[in-house]
Amino acid sequence: MLAVDLPSDTDPASLAGLLQGIALIRVEFPSFADGRGFTLARRLRLMGFNGRLRARGHVLADQYAMARRAGFDEVEISPELTARQPWEQWQARAGWQSHDYQSRLRGTA
Repeated sequence: MLAVDLPSDTDPASLAGLLQGIALIRVEFPSFADGRGFTLARRLRLMGFNGRLRARGHVLADQYAMARRAGFDEVEISPELTARQPWEQWQARAGWQSHDYQSRLRGTA
């Protein structure tokens, strides 16, 4: 199983032709305010990556729905961040599909 760690400023085009051999990509989130990882995840999915995508680092429970919509499968945070954001906060956002504003407007949610 090949796993790759990517900084949030990675150009996904640099992985063109290599995605089929990668099982897991971890995208680093250096700060809560750095949203480049969401764009990177979306671009990787549009390029055809169908392995596991993990957001790693400074991700807030409030960002979970956005992470899932961008294409992330999971989130990895530090024990310190886990202590500040208990499981219940993440669980409250687990039904991320039901909070899709655009789908509600289209009447498809």
